[in-house]
Amino acid sequence: MVFSFFKKQPQKMPERTAARPRAPLPEMKLNPPPAEVPPAAAELLPDLEFTVEELPAAAATPAPVAKPQPAAAPQRKIDLAMSADDFDSEFTESSVMAIDVEHDIDPLQADVEQVAVLFANGQDAAARGILESLLQSYPGEQGIRLWRMLFDLLQILGERAAFDRFGVEFAERFEVSPPAWRDEQCLVSGAPGATQVFSLQGVLTDDDRQPLQQLSALLAQPGELQLDCSKLAGCDDIAAGVLADALIVSRRTRKHVVLRGAEVFSQRLDERLKAGDARHEPSWRLLLELLQRCGTQAHFEERAVDYAVTFERSPPSWEPPLAAVVERKAVAAPRGGEVHYLSGDLKAQRFEDLLPLLESSEQPVLDFSCVRRLDFFSAGQLVNRLVPFKAAGKDIVLRSPNHLVAELMAVVGLNKQARIIVPKS
Repeated sequence: MVFSFFKKQPQKMPERTAARPRAPLPEMKLNPPPAEVPPAAAELLPDLEFTVEELPAAAATPAPVAKPQPAAAPQRKIDLAMSADDFDSEFTESSVMAIDVEHDIDPLQADVEQVAVLFANGQDAAARGILESLLQSYPGEQGIRLWRMLFDLLQILGERAAFDRFGVEFAERFEVSPPAWRDEQCLVSGAPGATQVFSLQGVLTDDDRQPLQQLSALLAQPGELQLDCSKLAGCDDIAAGVLADALIVSRRTRKHVVLRGAEVFSQRLDERLKAGDARHEPSWRLLLELLQRCGTQAHFEERAVDYAVTFERSPPSWEPPLAAVVERKAVAAPRGGEVHYLSGDLKAQRFEDLLPLLESSEQPVLDFSCVRRLDFFSAGQLVNRLVPFKAAGKDIVLRSPNHLVAELMAVVGLNKQARIIVPKS
């Protein structure tokens, strides 16, 4: 019985051995997690931390060493993204990126300023092309500013045919009369008996008929005229003849003309003219007239003999100058309401000659009716010159600039320092 009892026990042992294969089941459970670790590590950080604590028990230390590194990288990316958002939120609201300002600019004003600057820089063809193309862009009354600029540009360029052609189109579009072509572009206006100032500058040629025509008109008016020649560098024979005839007529009519800075120009002219050279007769007449007004009688008679020898004709006779005609060093203080006439192309000007007028007159008037062009530098210098006098309460008037010059004045801010009076036509 005992032996048979022990024989039954070996029959149960196979059941125990059958249970042994369950031991490797934990190993089967450990093998799948390493294959699934990479996607879990990329998505959920808590799962990575949980598996790291169990892997050392299974002797899988190499895998957890590489797992903390990708965990730190996403955190840095998140921090950088947050800082970039903060950066954008700060600077898009600052004044540095003032993009909205462009929406406040009037398109017409921007076009007008562009044309004014082009003309000031001497780019006449570009200014004309833009003006003609913009006439169709602004068909209403707001485009009249462009039309006036175009008419003044054509007048300055001497394009009479184009001026008349656009005049017909202007009349048909707006049903008003177009501006009239001016044969003499310089129209002089002033109070009778008032002291007037006129400046000659640069090198006068046959193309500079405007300032010479204006000077002739001023010399025909009553009152005293101050002629500033301090910036006059030279002139050709045609301009010299016109200037000489105008001064001779004024002397014969006993017109009071005060010369400023004529000595330097007279000396240059004197050195250029040689006895025996009969090619520059008009310049000789101008030299003798200047010596008559601001030279000595001995020097005048010496050069008069040279004139007689060169041209084989009698020279002008010496006449005593009128009282208070020639100004050498000092000038009497100008009166209030004095008008200073500017002319020609104003380039690289600093306007130092305006100081006496601006300091002494309560309402100085600067006449631009004979100014063809004002460059950007000179316009800025004029602003700087007028600022302290405007602050002191002076009522400064900029009278009769053409529309191209007037628009440039507004660009640089001259309209804040003086009253700009522009002709309607």
